[in-house]
This record gives sequence, C-alpha cells and structure tokens, in this order.
Amino acid sequence: MRGSVTDPTSAPGHRHTRRAVGALATAALLLPLLGAAPAPSTAESSSGSLQRAFAAAAAEYHVPQSVLLGVSYLQSRWDAHEGAPSVSGGYGPMHLTDARSALATAASHHGQGTEDARGDSARAALHPDVQVPADSELPARLRTLPKAAELTGIPAEQLRTDEAANVTGGAALLAAAQRDLGEPPSDDPADWYGAVARFSGADDTATAAAYADDVYDVIRTGEDRVTDAGQQVVLAARPGLAPDTGQLRAAGLRTVPADGTECPKSVSCEWIPAPYQQFGEDDYGNHDLGDRPASQSIKYIVVHDTEGAWDGVLKLVQDPTYVSWNYTIRSTDGLIAQHVKAKDVAWHAGNWYINAKSIGIEHEGFLASPDAWYTEAMYRSSARLVRYLAAKYRIPLDRQHILGHENVPGPTTSTIPGMHTDPGPYWDWRHYFELLGHPFGRTAGKSTGVVTILPDYATNQPQYTGCVTKDEPCAPHGSSEVRLYSDHDESSPLIKDVGLHKGADSTIDVNDVGSRVSTGQQYAVAGRYKDWTAIWYLGQKAWFRNPHKDPTAVPASGWVVTPKAGLDSVPVYGRAYPEAAAYPAGVPVQAVSPLPYTLPKGQKYVVGDVVPGEYYYAVTFTTDSHRVVVGKDLYYEIQYGHRVEFVRAADVTLLPSGR
Repeated sequence: MRGSVTDPTSAPGHRHTRRAVGALATAALLLPLLGAAPAPSTAESSSGSLQRAFAAAAAEYHVPQSVLLGVSYLQSRWDAHEGAPSVSGGYGPMHLTDARSALATAASHHGQGTEDARGDSARAALHPDVQVPADSELPARLRTLPKAAELTGIPAEQLRTDEAANVTGGAALLAAAQRDLGEPPSDDPADWYGAVARFSGADDTATAAAYADDVYDVIRTGEDRVTDAGQQVVLAARPGLAPDTGQLRAAGLRTVPADGTECPKSVSCEWIPAPYQQFGEDDYGNHDLGDRPASQSIKYIVVHDTEGAWDGVLKLVQDPTYVSWNYTIRSTDGLIAQHVKAKDVAWHAGNWYINAKSIGIEHEGFLASPDAWYTEAMYRSSARLVRYLAAKYRIPLDRQHILGHENVPGPTTSTIPGMHTDPGPYWDWRHYFELLGHPFGRTAGKSTGVVTILPDYATNQPQYTGCVTKDEPCAPHGSSEVRLYSDHDESSPLIKDVGLHKGADSTIDVNDVGSRVSTGQQYAVAGRYKDWTAIWYLGQKAWFRNPHKDPTAVPASGWVVTPKAGLDSVPVYGRAYPEAAAYPAGVPVQAVSPLPYTLPKGQKYVVGDVVPGEYYYAVTFTTDSHRVVVGKDLYYEIQYGHRVEFVRAADVTLLPSGR
C-alpha cells in the first residue's frame, strides 16, 4: 500500500528456529518447566543467563516455567532487541508495553514512496494526505510495563533494558492475572490458560483464546533457539498438555462478532469496513466494488506493513478520501481486522493490474526499524489467514504469488521510482513460509539452472544505511535479503536499475531494492566462480556470495523463458494488459506500455505463472459501467529483478530449468 498504510513498510527481527525433540533434552528440562530449578547443561553454562532468568522469575512468582517461556516465545521468540521498542511500544523478551515512552521513536516514516495506490492510469492519481491522529488514550494492552513496575518495584527503565528484569515483570503480570481470575497458584501449566489469555492484552474472547491456544501449541511442541543476543533458550515439549480453556469465561472480555468477515476459524477476526462512498465532484473512495473470483481470478496476496500504530491506521482505512486494503493485523496479539471483501478491489499496491487480482494485508510495523519487530503472534495469525485465503482462491504458496509490496512492479516507466519498498529486508520470509507449511529448501541437484535464495536469517547481516538518517549505517541485523554485485567481488559495483535510478548507481539504502534479492525468490543461474553464483537479473549478470559451507541459495527446479530465436531482446511490462482489439465499445483502450527494461538474447528468467491480458475498468461510483476485459494475448509472470514483471508469451520460448 502506500509505503504502506500511513505508508506500509516493515521490519521484523526474528531468528531461525529448530524444534526441541531430543529425548535427553526433554528429560533434562522436564522438571524446570514445572517450576523447579533448571538442570545444568553445556549450552546453559556458556550462554544460559536468560534461561536462568526464566527459572528464577517462575520460581519467585509461582508461575510454571513452561508457561512463562511459552508466552515469551509468542511475544518475541525470546529476543530482547537490545532494549529497542516494538511498533506497539513493547520491550524485551516479554514484550512489556510502554507505548507512551516509545512514541518518539516511531515518529518518522521510511520507504513511503510516491506511488499512486490505485495505480490505474485511466483515473487521476490518488495521493491522499497522511495525517495519523494522535491517540488520546492508550489502551491497557499498550501499558503493561508500568503495571509490571508497580507489581515488582523494578524501575521502568530497568524493565525496558534488562532481560532478567523484563522476564520478572512478565512473571508478575501472569501471576496477577491468575489472582484476578480467582485461580490459585499451580505447578500445572494446564491451570494457567485464563491468565495467558489475559496476558495477551486482547479485550475480546476470540483474540485472547487464539493467543492462548498459540502459547499452548508452543509448549506442546517445544522450542530451542539462540536469541539475537546469543543466548540459547530451551523449552522442552509437553505433547499431551490439555489446558483448562473454560477459565476464559471468567475473564470478562467482550465478544466480537465475526459476522461479515472472511477469516479462518483459527484466528480472531473483526469486521471494520472501509467506506465505499461518493464525495466531491464525481469522486469516490476508497475501493471498487467487484465480483471476484467470478469475474476475475485472485492471483496474489500482497504483504504490507503499516508504518503506523493500530489505532491511527484503522482511522485511515475508514476515511473515504484515503486508500484501502483488505486486512490489518495487530502486533500485540494477532487480532485481524477486515476492511474490504475479497470480491471487491482495494487500492493498496500501486499497480491496478495487481490490485484487481490481489488481496492486501497490512501488518502493524515499520520497515526501517529492525527492532520495531513483529511478534510471533502476528506472524502466526498472518500465516493462518494467508493459508486460508490461498486455499480458498487457489493461490500458490510461493514468492511469485505471495508478494511483498516491494515486489509489485511499477505499472509504467514513470511510476517505478515511487513504488513502495515494504515490508523490507527485515521481514523474515523464511520463518513466514515455515509457518505457512511451505518451507523453502533444495528441490533439485547441483547442476540445475535455477536457484532459490535462502540465506540464514540470523547470520545474514548485509550492511544497510538510512534506518535513522539518510547516510547513517543501520545497526547490524538479520536479513532476508542478499546483495548483488556486477562481478564476483564485494568491491565491485552494485547492479544498476535503469528504471529505479535512471542511470545512477544503486545504493545500500534500506529502501533501495535495485541490487538485492530476497528469500524464496528464484532466478536462473548465469555462472559460478568459487564461492560465488551469478544469476540473470534486470538484464544483467549479477553475482552474490554463495559459499558451499554456508549457502545463501539452494538448487531448484522450474521453468524459464528466453527470447525467441532471431530476437536480440524482448520488452518487459509492469502489467499484463489486453491487446487493443479486446476492448469492447465504451471501455477506453489501455496502453500496453513497455518498461525501460528488456530481456536480452541468451538470458533466462524464472516463470511464476502464465496469464491472459486482463483489465478491470472501474472508474465510476455506479457499477453498471464496470467491465472485465480479457484478451487473447498471453503473458508470463517472471522474476526479473527484485520485483516481478511480465513478458508476452509470443516473444519468448518456455524451457525447463535444466536446459
């Protein structure tokens, strides 16, 4: 959406996870998880202070350690982010919220771009003013840190910056929630379901239950990971655990009607509609009515971030003079608000072809702030929603159909520099697709002609600038993205993007997508040299480090296109519009405008889909003139650069990746 909502752009900071399933680990940690002192281990002796902090806090406040660990995992995956606040003002492993103290850190917006969110050249460009209303009163879910300070006597600043203190604060909040529910202290994790639900901060039963269910799923399966500070934390599996879900009835939470929503039953979902409303002189907002998928297929899901906090963002999407998207997901607890029906077309991606064939999902977050992180609750809620939508509308779960806003092409040459860049390099695509049930991995042998980009998120830390000020280096941080060079040497120039920079060099700015690839994207191999692999990218040979012992890409299979014999190059398009002859009377012909890019002879690009040319004509408030125009020309969607693009099928030859 606009960088996205107040302009979505984003930035999580999560690490790769592996399951704790070893019998020895389970046996060694079973007693600690019930509240006893932790058993010593090699890992704990070298980096176990955080594990010990969980044990100590659990013992002090009589909270089962497994419950404390499970809640913290869902809040932060046990990361502290060096004391930096999340987008909702959450601090530390327990994500204790103090939004008022964090407001100043979220004041600036990054990566907003200048795109027209509608992206329809048949209408005047839409550039609404962004004025996020100030919150007059912060809800309780954004003020848990002051309450933890009151319960523990620990100063607020210490709760924000000291991991052990933060964990103690979280334990105190859980114990207080247990008392408020009239439940006695218990060593049995099954007796804490109501307190866990209350800890979420949700004010409705569905969201609180979804949160608690996720926590108990984590406890049942177990987790084992190294945090961003190098601390190994282990939660042993409790596969038979069955919590007392009836406790939620005493929590005094409201019931949110799910009427009108299009969400899976496994999430909490609320209908907060965007207005379809006429205003001014023949203008209307903030979306178009449609009849999808009957009238046209839904091919894409676009992942955005909000660049703003929940309450202000919801006010924006309810403004008829603003733009729209289909869903927003809250950071603190994963609550989903739906705004636009799937049958209708939201204005979110800056490309009318993509808008007409996609669903846009906003996530509460900031692109350029690596530690304005998304909670695990948000990741899981989003993944459940995307799984549901992908199954319902038969959308493939791959990176050419599950797009970031940054992967949406500019529809015309003039729009390319203004396209948005969220969710950005800190969105953890690897973890997200694991939650989607479609993890990335090797799918072919070494000699294949295609690779899937797949760096280790935690250890892959390319340098970026512009997170705070234009040229200031961003703090080192895990990233989903891999930098590209014009030769197999990190001192060689970056790849040029003639559409984005118009002859100027690409940069390492956090919002500059001109010379980088992202986890899950696939490219045709153009060469190999020692620890380097070359791919075809933006009409050029682009190199990236891909060491055998620590690969940043894995072999893959698929289909590629190359120019037909006799052609030196073929044009590339940012939208798949029909040929002129396909338009009926009364529908103006839309230009099939090539971009400044080409697909040169001898180069290959991975194919994501084949589609007919299609245009949705919807420029009036009344729907009687709306038309879906489908042509005979076919297009291939290809992974051309960081963004997807389109080529005419008549211009290229389709080949298996091995040839």
